[in-house]
Amino acid sequence: MRFAFPTLAVAPITIWRPPLYPTPWEPTPNDHFYFSRPIGANEINWPLAHYRYGGTFIESFIHTGIDIPAPTGTPVMAAGSGTVIWEGYGLYFQSEKFSDPYGLAIAIKHDFGYKGSALYTIYGHLEAIHVERGDIVNGGDVIGLVGETGKTTGPHLHFEVRIGENDFFVTRNPELWLTPPQGWGIIAARIMETNGEPLMKQAVHIRKLSSDQHWSVVTYAGGGVNSDPYYKENMVIGDLPAGNYLITTDYEENSYSIYAEIFPGMVTYLRFVGNQGFYSRPPSTPSSSFIPPDQSQIPSP
Repeated sequence: MRFAFPTLAVAPITIWRPPLYPTPWEPTPNDHFYFSRPIGANEINWPLAHYRYGGTFIESFIHTGIDIPAPTGTPVMAAGSGTVIWEGYGLYFQSEKFSDPYGLAIAIKHDFGYKGSALYTIYGHLEAIHVERGDIVNGGDVIGLVGETGKTTGPHLHFEVRIGENDFFVTRNPELWLTPPQGWGIIAARIMETNGEPLMKQAVHIRKLSSDQHWSVVTYAGGGVNSDPYYKENMVIGDLPAGNYLITTDYEENSYSIYAEIFPGMVTYLRFVGNQGFYSRPPSTPSSSFIPPDQSQIPSP
């Protein structure tokens, strides 16, 4: 199987963040920032803090993508080149049902992949769709408009990355696939109990030392979402300006912290192991025996 990456597009100008690194962006052999932002640079397109990948919300469903807030009618752009393989209602059920949780949605099969596996992106809760099945699109093409159709509490774009096949249970965290802004980086972490089991729904707090900016992120809620085979993460937060940070979490009535540096365009990897606290050590290379997380819980778009 051969894949060809699209021609790089001119980076848009914005005042709220720097332009993105060139897409695709691969700072190490284990990284895969292959997609541009599906919401234009003139709109603030951070994922909603409580609607990140692996979080829980309506009826305790687990979230299989990220939600990017934007006003109704905001243009939605293809995150990369490929072919439209679904448009309309019914993506979850794979049949036209107006009760589908994705509402009006688009699925694109990209004409590039990762390590021999096909890549797909999903765009949900749209107000309008501007493409048809079979259309060939380029990264940056407007394919629809932000809306609030389907199971939603307000206007936003639900964005997913799927790998291998267009299936609900093969998603990955989009924040490890969306190209970061220049000079900004990402934290990926594996947060565990003392016995090595993943800590679910664990709050982690992040503070940039030079500006005293604060962020909070919660670890994955359980099965139905998939960690990256290299990072084996259960927590990701992107769009962090490079610099020195203090990362803290509470465990069994104690507070633990670590100082970490975020490097431009790079993933900073951390581990937390219960009462042993935090440490920074590169993850080991995954083997063929890697087993994805339990999929017994039902995720939700």
